[in-house]
Amino acid sequence: MGLVAVPVSSSHAYGIALIAIIVGAAVGIGYYQMYYIPEYNAKPIIPEKILKPELSTKITIVAGSMNSDQQQNFVPKKQSVQLGIDNEVTWTNKDAAAHYVTPVKDYKDAYSGVFGSEAILPGKTYTFLFTQTAQIPYYCKVHPWMKGEIDIVPGALTS
Repeated sequence: MGLVAVPVSSSHAYGIALIAIIVGAAVGIGYYQMYYIPEYNAKPIIPEKILKPELSTKITIVAGSMNSDQQQNFVPKKQSVQLGIDNEVTWTNKDAAAHYVTPVKDYKDAYSGVFGSEAILPGKTYTFLFTQTAQIPYYCKVHPWMKGEIDIVPGALTS
């Protein structure tokens, strides 16, 4: 038995097909990067009144909060805020220890992102802008007896 020679095609159709595949892939990747990803990651359109409320809400982490016997730590413990009125909330640490604002269950606001603070050092603050209704119980992850709740409700002109 001898070797059989297989004829090699010199057709230009293979080159054209390869170019078509490369161009198609480039168009697909370009669409994905320029249109799909930005749309997927875009923040929702939120009324200006909610993004820049007239008032802000203040919650104080009072002195002595690190003591588990102290009943007052987040003051007020339960706070209701209205979208478009006072939905920007600031926690101020007036204690000598660092504290956290940690939601009991993970919470992600559609506009502002993940809710929860890093360590709030003595004299420092943590601010979060809520843009949708929710009821969020929270606590301090290093002092679990410290508990609070924030309830975000529609404002008079946003409902």
